[in-house]
Amino acid sequence: MTDKINELLKRVEEFQPQTAADVEEFRIKILGKKGELTALMDEFKTVPAEQKRELGQLINRLKTTATERINTLREQMQDVAADQKSATGDMTRPGTAETLGSRHPISRVKNEIVEVFSRLGYTVADGPEIEDDHHVFGALNFPPEHPARDMQDTFFIEKHPDILLRTHTSSIQVRTMEHQKPPIRVICPGRVFRNEAISYRAHCIFHQIEGLYIDEGVSFADMKQSLQYFAKEIFGEDTAIRMRPSYFPFTEPSAEVDVSCNLCGGKGCPVCKGTGWLEIMGCGMVDPNVLRLNGIDPKKYSGFAFGMGIERIAMLKYGVKDLRLYFENDVRFLHQFDTDL
Repeated sequence: MTDKINELLKRVEEFQPQTAADVEEFRIKILGKKGELTALMDEFKTVPAEQKRELGQLINRLKTTATERINTLREQMQDVAADQKSATGDMTRPGTAETLGSRHPISRVKNEIVEVFSRLGYTVADGPEIEDDHHVFGALNFPPEHPARDMQDTFFIEKHPDILLRTHTSSIQVRTMEHQKPPIRVICPGRVFRNEAISYRAHCIFHQIEGLYIDEGVSFADMKQSLQYFAKEIFGEDTAIRMRPSYFPFTEPSAEVDVSCNLCGGKGCPVCKGTGWLEIMGCGMVDPNVLRLNGIDPKKYSGFAFGMGIERIAMLKYGVKDLRLYFENDVRFLHQFDTDL
């Protein structure tokens, strides 16, 4: 029995727990009602009288040592847990569900526009944001020193006058015409840059989506019908459009497209400046000169192009009156778009 007591005493002294649960499990195993110490006490009742004094002292020492050791280990485990809690938070606290984010309103509107035109057979084309003069201006019928270049305040790369930040996604149309033969039917979304003062109506960075359709026999009526379909799909079945003559170097004839103001129902408000109409895009038939510059025979093919600012469409669609909100990442604004990801 002496060997059993010494062996158990050694285990108590050498015990090294990893967690508080290990300490409690060890306490029950040694000091519990059905533990090993209780079993030794039962066995102690059967030893001869002359051995009881010596064995009793050993058992008492074992019980005292085990109790003190377990209490010390409990305190150590509590200190460790407190340190972990202060350093990393309460690791035993139940977890919380992660809050889902939402798509930015610009991304939502861009995806919706892409989806509408995809039903008409358009595919998405992409191109670089840092461009050269040829793709942004030259191939689009902007001769050098042409006054139309002043319509867009351009960011040029210092010491490289032919390299610039694209002012419109029309450069993607040029790259498409260079590498693809008609029929061509693409939309070109992307970020563009213009040296403009930032206000509630303008920004130096914004997003455009442009479209190009080239094939045999394409007419102005085809363009009007496509844009009418787009307006009704985006703003509602009751939306009307009107087209006003305009000028763009790369289209002839050219037009500005307005939609009936969905904020006031056409009655007139500050956003539409009391007219009941809101400008959403420019469009026109592709100038034969542009086709020729890009290796397409204007006697055989014709086409139309259009372009719109995604911020403007989003402003009208969601009733947002300050364009700067799209760039500030104010969560109070963005949380309004949490649903319908």
